[in-house]
Amino acid sequence: MLRQRVITALTLAPLVLLAILWVPHPVTMAVLALLVLAGAWEWSAFPRFTRGSARVVYVVVIGLGVAAAWVFGTEGNDADGVIAAALLWWLIAALWVTVFPTHVNGLSAAVAGVLVLIPAWIALVRLHAMPQNGPQLLLFLLLLVVAADVGAYFSGRAFGRIKLAPRVSPGKTWEGVGGGLAAATLMAAIGVWWFKVSTAPFIALCIAVVVASIVGDLTESLFKRHAGLKDSGSLLPGHGGVLDRVDSVTAAAPVFLLGLERLGLFR
Repeated sequence: MLRQRVITALTLAPLVLLAILWVPHPVTMAVLALLVLAGAWEWSAFPRFTRGSARVVYVVVIGLGVAAAWVFGTEGNDADGVIAAALLWWLIAALWVTVFPTHVNGLSAAVAGVLVLIPAWIALVRLHAMPQNGPQLLLFLLLLVVAADVGAYFSGRAFGRIKLAPRVSPGKTWEGVGGGLAAATLMAAIGVWWFKVSTAPFIALCIAVVVASIVGDLTESLFKRHAGLKDSGSLLPGHGGVLDRVDSVTAAAPVFLLGLERLGLFR
């Protein structure tokens, strides 16, 4: 499994770098939109839509939301409102996975997908379009989440004892969280050197982003458990589906974007 994960990651890495760093911004927007639509198809299984037509309709709804954001712009009051709504949603999700993990039904799963996927696209596109270091900041966000994921994986395997959220994701432990935060802190320190920003605010933001990424991971696990699924799909060998790879990013992106904007680290 680990070997498959590494091979898939190494295969995808050049394509990710190309899409983030070396193509025009509209192309990056389109690539991110395709990923969101793929994620929407996988998410449509969480409400237990059994008919293909129902799943297609769900993807169309998400696609229309992305299209509306593209047409009307990812900046301005409306987009700010969507990002703010996403942050509120992730606070609710954190409470949901820790206190009410068995309270899930088809409607809540379907609505949650809208609150996850469309704001994530807006946040990622807006981050990529930032006038100062936008593409590099998007790349850094992905590296930060990957660092936390790798640190959590190896730390959890080596030291994991205390379950983090046993009713949602029995394999995750607090020791894994500690390892993930340690790896992410190291990555954040690299980010301070990379972007020449103030140390304390940037590292604090990165830690908040990683905490959000854990909530994103647990939230997808919550809905997969409701649907009786181990993975969201099988597109990525060793990883599962698209959502299995980007679930953490969907929560991390709005937090990272808003933190950068509010802290004014690149003014």
